[in-house]
Amino acid sequence: MIELLHEWLVAPFDYGFMRRAAVGGLALSLAAPPMGVFLMLRGMSLIGDAMAHAILPGVALGFLLAGFSLPAMSLGGILSGLLVAMLAGSVSQMTGHREDSAMASFFLISLAAGVMLVSLGGSSVDLTHVLFGSILAVNSTALILIAAISSVIVITLALIFRALVVECLDPLFLRGQGTHGGLVHGIFLGLVVLNLTAGFQTLGTLMAVGLMMLPATTARFWSKRLEGLIGIAVVLAMVASTGGLLLSYHLSIPSGPAIILLAGVGYMLSALFGRHHSLLARLRRHAAPLGAPEPH
Repeated sequence: MIELLHEWLVAPFDYGFMRRAAVGGLALSLAAPPMGVFLMLRGMSLIGDAMAHAILPGVALGFLLAGFSLPAMSLGGILSGLLVAMLAGSVSQMTGHREDSAMASFFLISLAAGVMLVSLGGSSVDLTHVLFGSILAVNSTALILIAAISSVIVITLALIFRALVVECLDPLFLRGQGTHGGLVHGIFLGLVVLNLTAGFQTLGTLMAVGLMMLPATTARFWSKRLEGLIGIAVVLAMVASTGGLLLSYHLSIPSGPAIILLAGVGYMLSALFGRHHSLLARLRRHAAPLGAPEPH
């Protein structure tokens, strides 16, 4: 039994590419889920998906200019994501349209532009790599960049944590304290762009948002406290990233989809059996005597 567990859980990490992939996945798992929790609390869950597509033209332009140069592609992705976020905010303010509708429009434009740029300058293999990533191909340069970006996100999030919580719950109070809510919102969107840029190398631009949002929405079924949501989401992301890598190794399946699908399985199980808002919790509430306290 011990030998079987060793063969399945430990032996794959004897290979350097598996160790690098695991460290990269764990680094993203520390930074991405807290962002997803705040997006969920702010009613902006789909904005993360829009921003994931917004970085694609910049990544594609970096690829055209420098090939598979991670620094160039990452810089292009950051600039493209920030530009789309500013354009969406400007259009929303000038026209009165909701920011999410403006973001959805720009994300469609960005997706089409990015795919067109990659297609013009590369092959279908290049397009697949950019859209879906390859966590098993993470090298030392990519790993350092992912770790650096994740560290910046975690530190910045810690510095603005209280202001971000207040801005989510009561932006008028934050304004009354002399803090501009728009600045906090802008910093937060910048962190989202940074996180997605760090994730595109491993999971691709189409699935980088998965490690951000799925653990966050899954945690909602297990906790009602912000600290609990963040802690559970981080643990779930770590389990999904490591477990997905092991599944991809043993079953010879793509690693990125395996990670996101494993996170999706966790979401479905939590929707059925979680402590709060799940199907089981609803059945228990209907079956409980009137006035019985809800479990915490």
